[in-house]
Amino acid sequence: MNSLYLASGSPRRRELLTQIGVPFTVVSAAIDETPLTHESPASYVERLARGKAVAGRAALAEATGVCVLGADTAVILDGQILGKPLDQADALAMLLALSDREHEVLTAIALIDGQRCETRLVSSRVRFRKISADEATTYWHSGEPQDKAGGYAIQGLAAVFVAGLNGSYSAVVGLPVCETAELLGQFGIPCWQNLTVR
Repeated sequence: MNSLYLASGSPRRRELLTQIGVPFTVVSAAIDETPLTHESPASYVERLARGKAVAGRAALAEATGVCVLGADTAVILDGQILGKPLDQADALAMLLALSDREHEVLTAIALIDGQRCETRLVSSRVRFRKISADEATTYWHSGEPQDKAGGYAIQGLAAVFVAGLNGSYSAVVGLPVCETAELLGQFGIPCWQNLTVR
């Protein structure tokens, strides 16, 4: 069986992989996340997921029997990528733009083993209720939005903003577990490895 490495520092992605019973080791894969000129949001997240997987695989040098999983998530509003907020003003502007509206969350995953690299792209729609400026400010001071795409974490305090979700909850968190499990299976890495058959 191939060994799995996760090219991500995200604690959410680590939790989701652990949840589905897949052992893994984290590998560092720093890449430039600047969007390219005229790059579509879908192309952007796929390129970053693939780039992280490739960088992670390169860090393992000549290791054999290993696969590296990369992932990237972006919040899209009116065709524009909302990245991680630069400061409080940026975060509040994002949250108030998302208020009382639906937006798209794109998550791409990429798995590489040295011979091949496969990707999957998952699109979900999230609808926020109306958010007041005071709520957005209080949320900012919680510290949660500071390193999150779109300035919020659906699995955290921002859950109270979510009026509806059409798609994959885990993909919005950062790793679509259904598609990830399917892709891992194609590379000979089963889920539920923590279960014993009686």
